[in-house]
Amino acid sequence: MVARARDVVVAVIMTLAGVAACDGDGSSANAANPPPTQPQDGPPAGYPDGHAVIPAAGQAEDVSSPTTVIGTGTPESCTGDAFVSAVANGGIITFNCGPDPVTIVLTKTAKVWNDKGTKLVIDGGNKVTLSGGGTTRILYMATCDKAQVYPPGPGDCNTNPGVQLVVQNLTFIDGSAKGIPEGSNNDGGGGAIHAQGGSLKVVSSRFFNNLCDDLGSDVGGGAIRKLDYLVGPGAGPSRPVWIVNSTFGGKPGFGNSCANGGALSSIGVSWNILNTLLSENTAVGHGANSGQGGNGGAIYNDGNEIVLNITSSLIENNVANEGGSAVFFVSNDQSGSLTITDSITRNNPRGTFETPDLPGFYVIAKNPAQVVNSQILR
Repeated sequence: MVARARDVVVAVIMTLAGVAACDGDGSSANAANPPPTQPQDGPPAGYPDGHAVIPAAGQAEDVSSPTTVIGTGTPESCTGDAFVSAVANGGIITFNCGPDPVTIVLTKTAKVWNDKGTKLVIDGGNKVTLSGGGTTRILYMATCDKAQVYPPGPGDCNTNPGVQLVVQNLTFIDGSAKGIPEGSNNDGGGGAIHAQGGSLKVVSSRFFNNLCDDLGSDVGGGAIRKLDYLVGPGAGPSRPVWIVNSTFGGKPGFGNSCANGGALSSIGVSWNILNTLLSENTAVGHGANSGQGGNGGAIYNDGNEIVLNITSSLIENNVANEGGSAVFFVSNDQSGSLTITDSITRNNPRGTFETPDLPGFYVIAKNPAQVVNSQILR
């Protein structure tokens, strides 16, 4: 289980000499950052009352035969540079940082290379916290970024399956994608994880105080930003993101924030969210899509044939300045669908607009949102 507050957290802090300028990875200079998040004070991973059975595709990966073990049994041996190097090499990554919880602070983003295998698994063993230190995005994957090598195989970078990125039994804190231009190869959004193309699975993990830009019509995902540009029938649902037994915010002072999608944001992507807690996240932009954002306090989904399934989860106390304090879901061609099963949404206040009779939601889809054995409360 994720470490409780009584556990001792050992911080392994890497510092940069002098003041660094903002680079494309989200590192920034002269940032007026709040004190570092204390992961031991945050809630555990997952919605305690979540009871959904997890399909095989959403279950944790086997890490019994790792490609790389970071650390040699001490906190000091688990460094940010070692993590960045391990991610670049691909495969299965585990940690050996000693018996106590450890926080590894990154000063540069760990980037996935598209030619290092078809699956990258990172398992923190419920002891490891990865921190962006308030200045740095933590993880970056993009099949269409030439700097990370186009993936081998048929088709272009969008249609190629790319890498399956799996993070499990980890905590992500203080990641920042602020200052990364929207629409660049390094696209804005995703303070903790930015993933364009490929596929993403998150299991038994926590996300606290991750940020991206406060303003932007489409930029989003304080914690996670997922982009997919597959086209054709069934493209959106063909490689959904899995979010399982995880927590985004969950307690005052621990929420994630961005212009849109305080916790999660996507374009052209489907999601399966199970046994998960999303609370205290904020969409801080204003003016909606024709202005500078403010949609989707917890979740922002945009695209065409996309599907969002929320199962046995709790979404509460999220705020959006504009539409959908809980969920903003827009299928532009009205072919997508939203289903909420065995879940509770509550205390997600109305912004400037929302779907009638669906408090906290703004939905454009093929049909009205399907609400199954769930409570959608003001």
